[in-house]
Amino acid sequence: DWDPDYLTDTPPRTPSPPAAVPGYPPWRPHRPSPELPVGLHPRTSPLRPTHLVSVRVGVPRSRTVAAVDQGHSVPPYNGRVNPTPPAPAAGLPGWTHASAGKVRDIYAPAAAHPLGDVLLIVASDRISAFDYVLATPIPDKGRVLTQLTAWWFDQLAGIVPNHLVSMDVPDAVAGRGMICRRLEMFPVECVARGYLTGSGLLEYRKGGAVCGIALPPGLQDGSRLGSPIFTPATKAALGDHDENVSFEAVAADVGDDAAAHLRELTLALYGRAEGIARDRGIVLADTKFEFGTDPATGATVLGDEVLTPDSSRFWDAATWAPGGPQPSFDKQFVRDWLRHDSGWDPREGTAPPELPDAIVQRTRERYLEAYRRLTGEPLP
Repeated sequence: DWDPDYLTDTPPRTPSPPAAVPGYPPWRPHRPSPELPVGLHPRTSPLRPTHLVSVRVGVPRSRTVAAVDQGHSVPPYNGRVNPTPPAPAAGLPGWTHASAGKVRDIYAPAAAHPLGDVLLIVASDRISAFDYVLATPIPDKGRVLTQLTAWWFDQLAGIVPNHLVSMDVPDAVAGRGMICRRLEMFPVECVARGYLTGSGLLEYRKGGAVCGIALPPGLQDGSRLGSPIFTPATKAALGDHDENVSFEAVAADVGDDAAAHLRELTLALYGRAEGIARDRGIVLADTKFEFGTDPATGATVLGDEVLTPDSSRFWDAATWAPGGPQPSFDKQFVRDWLRHDSGWDPREGTAPPELPDAIVQRTRERYLEAYRRLTGEPLP
């Protein structure tokens, strides 16, 4: 559940190795290595067996230390809020719950699956803000994320294969679940920006560049860039949030060829998606993609969610006007209410309050509107 407004405003840097974790091998840069055991944390393991790099366990991100596959359980929580991950969906015969993220639950087959080495990914109605999972769900949010991702996979076919294998899932998670192939994930959140805002704007104001890419002077919040740029983000060794990094930092981690390929794919996907969204009256300001390697073929595969309101900034083209924040098709109502009207201060370390019904309804309407505007159909 990438929060594009909540990347830190620190300049790009090469991340330091994370602290040692008892029971896990030492960290080293991403180099697939078949002798290492599977099931390690997807951010810190050199071998990433899951198709998702953004698995969270409902805690501040820097405190996430979880084994997400191969029957490993989520370890005890040691953070500030949300001491227990939300309960997984019940009634999923043939599947074993493997991990709980901020929004998604991952299930592994209880026995050999006829579709091969796959996982069941279920999007819940949970919503997060400022690195906290809120107690109040947003009805239909999980269905929007899953169905919109599946729709985008169809639109992006031909650029890169994706991890989706089947939408034939147990009835209890119908519409919210998808069966996906298991991948070895790259430890990079591949962000493409066509407009200047958020953490990119903060970097630009400090030094005229974003992730080491120089931009022309005079740009404002919401300005369209001359051409899209690749501004990757990666897990911070310390601190609560993902951090923007330079292309050189990515290349040092995954290798020059892999980094160049990820950049090429990211910009190609953004280019096609931006055109599709523009034709529907929506500005795709920025988005993030996550990629992995198919262990069976060695091919680079698109994983995770794709071009949803949780992973992208969507603006209404009719109201887009550079010079200030733009209304977006996402959880901005939630962020604004928490920041300005709730009386809650995340710095105090207390759990966020319940969302009022009006905020829940308005947020739900924005997610549903994003789906309808993009696909041309109401949510099934």
